[in-house]
Amino acid sequence: MSIGAEKKITNAAAFFLEPVNSTHRQYEALRAFFVDGLPSAEAARRFGYTAGSFRVLCHEFRQNPSREFFRAPQKGPSATPKRDRVREQVLCLRKQNLSIYDISKSLEESGHRLSPAAVSLILKQEGFARLPRRRDEERPGAARPDTAAAADMRQLELAPRRFRTRFGGLFLFLPTLASIPLDKLLKEVGFPGSQMVPPGHAMRALLALKLFGNARHSHVMSHVFDEGLALFAGLNVSPKRAFLTEYSTRIDPRCHPRLMQRWFDAVGALGLERGLSFDLDFHTIPYHGDDALVEKHYVSKRSRRQKGMLAFLAQDANTRVFCYANSQLRKQAQNDEIMGFVQFWKARTGHLPEELVFDSKLTTYANLNRLNELGVAFITLRRRSKKMLDAIGQVPLSAWRRIELAGIARAYRTPKILDETITLAGYDGPLRQLTVTDLGHEEPTLLLTNQRKRSAAKLIGRYAQRMIIENGIADGIDFFHMDALSSAVAMKIDCDLQLTLMASSLYRLLGARIGNGYERAKSRHIFRDFVDATAEVSIEEKVILVRFQKRAHNPLLLAADFAKTDVPIPWLGNKHLRLAFG
Repeated sequence: MSIGAEKKITNAAAFFLEPVNSTHRQYEALRAFFVDGLPSAEAARRFGYTAGSFRVLCHEFRQNPSREFFRAPQKGPSATPKRDRVREQVLCLRKQNLSIYDISKSLEESGHRLSPAAVSLILKQEGFARLPRRRDEERPGAARPDTAAAADMRQLELAPRRFRTRFGGLFLFLPTLASIPLDKLLKEVGFPGSQMVPPGHAMRALLALKLFGNARHSHVMSHVFDEGLALFAGLNVSPKRAFLTEYSTRIDPRCHPRLMQRWFDAVGALGLERGLSFDLDFHTIPYHGDDALVEKHYVSKRSRRQKGMLAFLAQDANTRVFCYANSQLRKQAQNDEIMGFVQFWKARTGHLPEELVFDSKLTTYANLNRLNELGVAFITLRRRSKKMLDAIGQVPLSAWRRIELAGIARAYRTPKILDETITLAGYDGPLRQLTVTDLGHEEPTLLLTNQRKRSAAKLIGRYAQRMIIENGIADGIDFFHMDALSSAVAMKIDCDLQLTLMASSLYRLLGARIGNGYERAKSRHIFRDFVDATAEVSIEEKVILVRFQKRAHNPLLLAADFAKTDVPIPWLGNKHLRLAFG
């Protein structure tokens, strides 16, 4: 036999011994087992099956021995006339310089539905290159969005006119904002600006979105023609998304601490109540890029660690206002940020905070010792180890005592406690440790404090309030959309934190003026009852009159004398703002 004949026979045998598709492989494997008598394990190994899957294959074949492995070729036309006609139509339209989206729309109008992706595949198969990017005037005529003018405070028209606005509730904040020299403060600390959009106007445009709930900066494109939103900032039209994104990246990070200090003093002069006890926490703002310099931090709402920027927040436990924030934190410095807040409070108010309440991961025992030396009271959790839990489990029942928590609407009002004095490495002197059970947790809660004389019920009640406040912090973060950054660069989050502090203060001042329980209401609650309101704005010769629609909560605004508002607005030509209801 010749060499050529042997090669042909070998190639023919490979067709049976080396099947290239799954149906052929199943056929050959079953034939080897049932006809050639090959052992099950050997047949499975030869044709690439596991022993279990081959047994299943044999079982299915026994249940259906008439299974078709070979089908007769189907008779029919080799061409598809309808598809070919559509293909020809696609090519004809492309020769008219239409894009894949224009072609898809044209085909749909003629009764043929073909997605832009399918059109792109046909053109690629025919060798057509992608069209170069075209200007709007070069595209086929079609309905397009209207183009708004560029934001320019010099083009603001204050001639008499009347219009309706979706953002009427924002004008409730104008009397307070007019009392704060924001434009002067921003220039003093070095915020950037231009003749078209000075820093005060840019920050008011960003602040308006913060104040109006969780409307991200990207959503401003839906409201660029709302004259009320632009008038609040002192501009002819609202700045577009690109400007708002870019502006926050131009601010020198060193400007934010200086602005935070000046804003703190300004709202304090307006009567913003200062509490004595503060809830401290970290918040991770997730980062979804690939920057190797961004560290991983724990994200509580996702219960995992991921890349993000760590922000330190301090909230007044009494008024629930954010009074301090810092996002310039790295892992090696995060434990000491609590001392930064203490120094900030001492510098702004002249005295130390009386009480700090925080989680176990916020700082170290050495910093707890520093707080104790300064005379600052604290309550924190202690991390539980297996050894500690085992020791707690061996404490006799007689050592525990039951207490009752007053003023807390919760199911677990009578926990059991173990009150003891301990010492810890890094902390000079004794510490008070409260071990609490029957508080709604599977494992006991360990509280550490330097408050030796305060009753256990008040200490546990205060920390239980922090658990509620923790939800309040989360609600504030969500309402002021802190995770929806104005900046395209994830590391430039300082502007958003500063805006959050400002918006939180303005909501608290508004709630304090309204009264009737709104002094401590959540910002979301105040927004729903008062700020989320449409209004008619009348610009007159010397007055800007904002008339609100009839609403159930308007009597509370009337009782707080909002109808007597007569305040000149510096960035609106010093025209007097007046408010009317109903």
